[in-house]
Amino acid sequence: MSVANDPQKAQKGRAFLVVMDSVGIGGAPDADQFFNGDVPDTGANTLGHIARACADGVAEDGRSGPLNMPNLAALGLFHAEALANDRVIQGIVPTGGWGAAQEISKGKDTPSGHWELAGLPVPWNWHYFPDTNPAFPDVVTQAICNIAGVDGILGNAHSSGTVVIDAHGAEHMRTGKPICYTSADSVLQIAAHEETFGLERLLDLCKRLVPMLHKMKVGRVIARPFVGEEGSFERTPRRRDYAIMPPAPALSNWVQNAGRRVYGIGKIGDIFSMQGFDEVRKGTDLQLMQHLGDLVDGAEAGSLTFANFVEFDSEYGHRRDVSGYARHLEWFDREIGILIARLGPDDIMVLTADHGNDPTWIGTDHTRERVPVVIAGGAAKALGRIGFVDVANLVADYLGVSH
Repeated sequence: MSVANDPQKAQKGRAFLVVMDSVGIGGAPDADQFFNGDVPDTGANTLGHIARACADGVAEDGRSGPLNMPNLAALGLFHAEALANDRVIQGIVPTGGWGAAQEISKGKDTPSGHWELAGLPVPWNWHYFPDTNPAFPDVVTQAICNIAGVDGILGNAHSSGTVVIDAHGAEHMRTGKPICYTSADSVLQIAAHEETFGLERLLDLCKRLVPMLHKMKVGRVIARPFVGEEGSFERTPRRRDYAIMPPAPALSNWVQNAGRRVYGIGKIGDIFSMQGFDEVRKGTDLQLMQHLGDLVDGAEAGSLTFANFVEFDSEYGHRRDVSGYARHLEWFDREIGILIARLGPDDIMVLTADHGNDPTWIGTDHTRERVPVVIAGGAAKALGRIGFVDVANLVADYLGVSH
């Protein structure tokens, strides 16, 4: 009998769906249709290339030696990476469920990946801003100026957030002009100093701009507050993503509609426009791990916890910091191993990713890749190559809710 058909076990068991933001494993068959600049993503492999760099001794900043992830490796993480790239690891049998998932949505961005992992492939083509200077059409720039009460914006190009803030932060503090930038994702990001510009003013600017951008099918408007002085600017954890409303119910709605409690950790609530969540907890990845631990210890029977750990992507992938990414993977593996040991006998934890961001790749944007799916709790088995939507379905089946 499957868990989905066992009401008693489904009611007792809890599910934890944890997204390791950008931890792709290569092998996407359509990678040649996605680009960083003029270079297709064919051959990108976030986890595989980091592991190779570590083994080759070229990821030694703050760490040393081969990539050390014993907990996720035991569950089948590297078996999933091998599967994605037509290889087989011989002689070691994973202790968890494991597989490699492929996306069908035509985007390698946060909403596309998370919506599809939650059972909802994106039903439209996103609007992307061109990699030109300026990047934004005059009507968008003028709307920003009108709302903010300024006579111009700074940036107005494709850029890494830390780079554009370092370049324009001092002028922004002098003039009050917001720093606006984009990327290969369907996004408009607005950075502003929490003290000189004001956090609430930044959030109000983004909220008032959102209807125009969403009508254009731009996936997100993101508020990126920062603090500090010239030469020492630092982004704060009070980021806010204003994403398009999902066009149909997704995993969190399925669970909530079944009368269960749903928790979001990190930017998950923002990605789904707060639809289907009873409570959302935010913070740095360190704080998010603490939140996840609290819910492993205390979340109700039958509940879903949906978490995103963003710093793989925001702090290391976009910055092409191989050593930093490796350090974060090893930190995450240590901490998640502690939490897996605290799961109840009827719980599962599904660990996956939303796209790739290979720090060895050209450019600074996401990379089109398959993603790992590894499961702690439940039966140890090979899932094979599956779709992103299958992740939502297996979680719903485990909880015994309709989808």
